[in-house]
Amino acid sequence: MDKLLTPGGGKTELLLGNEAIVRGALEAGLAFATCYPGTPSSEVPDTLYRLRKAEPDQAQYYFEYSTNEKVAMECAAGAAVAGLRTLVTMKHVGINVAADPLMTLAYTGVNGGMVILSADDPSLFSSQNEQDNRFYARLSGLPMLEPSSPSELKEATKYAFALSEQLTVPVMLRTTTRVNHAREAVKFAKLPKAKTQVEFKKDPFRFVTVPAVSRQLHLRLLKVYEQAQAVSEASELNQVIGKGKLGVITSGVAANYVFDALNDLDAVGKVKVLKLGLTWPLPEKMILKFLKSCDKVLVVEELEPLMENAARALAQENGVKVKIAGKGPKLFSRAYEFNPRLVRDVIGHHFGFKYKATKALDLADQPALPGRPPTLCPGCPHRATYYAVKEVVGTSAIHPTDIGCYTLGMLPPISMADFVICMGSSVSSSGGFARATGQKVVSFIGDSTFFHSGITGLVNAVHNNHNFTLVILDNGTTAMTGHQPHPGVDTEKIGDPTTHIDIEGVVRSLGVTHITTIKPLKVKASVEAIKAAVEYEGVSVVISQELCPLFARRVAPKSRKPFEVRLDKCQGHLDCVKKVACPAMFVEDGKARINPLQCIGCALCAQICPENAILPVKAEA
Repeated sequence: MDKLLTPGGGKTELLLGNEAIVRGALEAGLAFATCYPGTPSSEVPDTLYRLRKAEPDQAQYYFEYSTNEKVAMECAAGAAVAGLRTLVTMKHVGINVAADPLMTLAYTGVNGGMVILSADDPSLFSSQNEQDNRFYARLSGLPMLEPSSPSELKEATKYAFALSEQLTVPVMLRTTTRVNHAREAVKFAKLPKAKTQVEFKKDPFRFVTVPAVSRQLHLRLLKVYEQAQAVSEASELNQVIGKGKLGVITSGVAANYVFDALNDLDAVGKVKVLKLGLTWPLPEKMILKFLKSCDKVLVVEELEPLMENAARALAQENGVKVKIAGKGPKLFSRAYEFNPRLVRDVIGHHFGFKYKATKALDLADQPALPGRPPTLCPGCPHRATYYAVKEVVGTSAIHPTDIGCYTLGMLPPISMADFVICMGSSVSSSGGFARATGQKVVSFIGDSTFFHSGITGLVNAVHNNHNFTLVILDNGTTAMTGHQPHPGVDTEKIGDPTTHIDIEGVVRSLGVTHITTIKPLKVKASVEAIKAAVEYEGVSVVISQELCPLFARRVAPKSRKPFEVRLDKCQGHLDCVKKVACPAMFVEDGKARINPLQCIGCALCAQICPENAILPVKAEA
């Protein structure tokens, strides 16, 4: 039995933050879970999927990888309104996609506990922005929890389900990358028997949001907010720790850095900390009392000054003469995540503690580390697709791209990513580029992203007679986030049969008439097919179909020999290196070489070598 399914309590296990969320949900009686995967949240749904598949008798909840975050939110809403305890997970930008149902779901509320995980990504480790999703709690009027550690994550997840049912609205659980991916010893409680089937009780004057109903529902939400504020004032998740006339207000992972800093500065007993775990609604009375007890307050929060501004407003409204600081010169920035050294230095400087500012290590006498930019894997079929497209259009075309591994196509020598803002934007923006410039437009989107939000853009393009070529990079999985399935995946390969939706069939049904499916590792045929697609006037679609090599190792392993460069034939043109930049290749003494440990035998380089100097490794005698 998997450790996360241990039925009894009292056991302690070392858990990843995302695993702690799963255990907390199970201890809360989780019955229904949906998601769209995205770093740093991906391990939550992946773990739920793994447990459900491996031990269905113990993991009796329903789980699905939904088509996108909006769909995940709506599917979860149906289950929660019916009365089941429901979890929906996504990364921070996923809330943007799900915001439409979220805002009105706050009006209707739910009957079963519903928890919405928003995994934020300060410093943009794997994201296109670092938005602060605490704003969504304020915009929607929903409660928000911000745990600081894996053990707090587990307890906060349980608390969120109970709070959701108490207030009859969804509860947002906000994490950040450092909390999601931290590890800690977490103590287990007993697993209850989850209620997995209910009967929905119809109530159209609550759940059918025509204007006349919604006017009343808005008032309902305002009353719920008042109740939530009272809960926040009394919540055990909000607490004052320590004593002194100097104060710090903090939450989330920043709280960990604060306590470390106070220890390092020998300031324990001199600074008291208001640590908030239920950060919306803010416990205003508690904050006001804290401000009145301090001479000077520093607000330590990553990204936006939400708590700082609230504290300033409370102090001003109530005539509290206390110095409040947070963001500003020699304080904290509104960009990027914090670290222990930064927090220690700011606290030490601001409160005037004697300390030695941490200096960076002097590495002047050490050799510089080689640069390691992210790159497509050896044998990645995207690289072959890019090569074929560039052979056809050169460098003159505009290349809108999308969210996925293939975004790495922006890097030289591929250099075929000119615009990306969000999932699906490659398709929709292509029409704008084509109309505005008259230039040839060849855009790229992945298979998972196509199903996520590329379809509607393609409908629009056909309807409005746009002129561009869309390349759908079908590598048979959701590769960037960990090989999760999507509607186009042949799940028979992973032993989980579901309905497989054919991409070409979908594209054809949308009215696209010029559709070509290529095997990108067959270079000559791919070039010819892409040339025909690019010359077509109107919307043309090329489906580049080849399994992700990492995924293929799991589901369809092939015995391919690595390739080598026959140095006696190589003339040093280096087309193989300069045009495809496979990480298995390098240059030595002016000639290309191949690392046999990295080469997977895709043969792309062999097909473009003008001297036919690249051949399979000879078998040893």
